[in-house]
Amino acid sequence: MQELTLKVQRYLPGRDKRPYIQEFTVPLRKGMTVLEGLIYIKENIDNTLSFRSSCRMGICGSCGMLINNFPMLACHTPVEELGTDRIEVRSLPNFTVIRDLVADLDPLFEKHRSIKPYVVDSEEIEEPTAEFLQSEEELESYMQFAYCVKCGLCMAACPTVATDALFLGPQPLGQAYRYCTDRRDSGAKERFRQADSRHGVWLCHLAGACSEACPRGVDPALAIQLLKRAMIFDSLRLRKKKEPASIAEASKEIKPKIDVPEFTVK
Repeated sequence: MQELTLKVQRYLPGRDKRPYIQEFTVPLRKGMTVLEGLIYIKENIDNTLSFRSSCRMGICGSCGMLINNFPMLACHTPVEELGTDRIEVRSLPNFTVIRDLVADLDPLFEKHRSIKPYVVDSEEIEEPTAEFLQSEEELESYMQFAYCVKCGLCMAACPTVATDALFLGPQPLGQAYRYCTDRRDSGAKERFRQADSRHGVWLCHLAGACSEACPRGVDPALAIQLLKRAMIFDSLRLRKKKEPASIAEASKEIKPKIDVPEFTVK
């Protein structure tokens, strides 16, 4: 049986001034994932090692980590695919470290809540009497973006989040578009206002790192560009409504009203 060397970030608040790397050697078996390697360390070598995990199926998003300098889900990353027997595991960047590999994702959840990540009921539908049915085309318009598991990998990969902690980020902005394009929703205006801010959607310069890191194929970079387009179209529609219908009407609005006395020629 071969051996795997895991270089794991360790950090205990109150004891360590900064995170450091500790090496562990674990037996390597066929099909082994990075998460299984960490579990082996916790169960057989050092039970003080801290990390998050839950479903072990790439669905819950709990085990997001920086694996060989790339944000990944540890349970979704087979060691064989990394092509090396030396793997470095750190907590997700752009987030504060709570302990060892556990990152503080509260900022992500707060930003996510700020865009109202739910279907906002229309005021016209006070007491619905039947299901709000959707066509396959309507479902298809947002289904891809509904696969987000809030793992934080896109936020960890985003260069704008790295330079601006207040930037909403790819996960909240991508989910803003997911709900805005849902025809059952009537909260687009509120989300547009939230996204159209100093730290909102216009700070995204389309690096594409978020979509590359996403383990579910959500493509938040695409969602952000579609959100920008939707916001611009909405702004143009509002402007068009405010503009006069014709040049003649525009002239009437611009031309000052002057009372001219009538003269009678005798």
